[in-house]
Amino acid sequence: MAAARFVVTGKVQGVWFRASTRDEALRLGLAGYARNLADGSVEVLAVGDGEAIAALERWLHRGPPLARVAGVARSDADAAGAVDGFVTG
Repeated sequence: MAAARFVVTGKVQGVWFRASTRDEALRLGLAGYARNLADGSVEVLAVGDGEAIAALERWLHRGPPLARVAGVARSDADAAGAVDGFVTG
């Protein structure tokens, strides 16, 4: 099982980014979360199949229609302690 943490910057709060990310992650069979950060970015943790994580990463570069993604930073994450399903917060 693979895991990755993403920080997405740009116009990504107030544009249904977290809910759309949850929908896409669940469609791909991933667990994890999407949450707003104080600096206006969104943090995403994705746990599951490596190919599915790569597909989510490609999607994060676009986001939902109202988002304007400026950048996506990826780092490795620990899959231990991952939650079931995909939550937003």
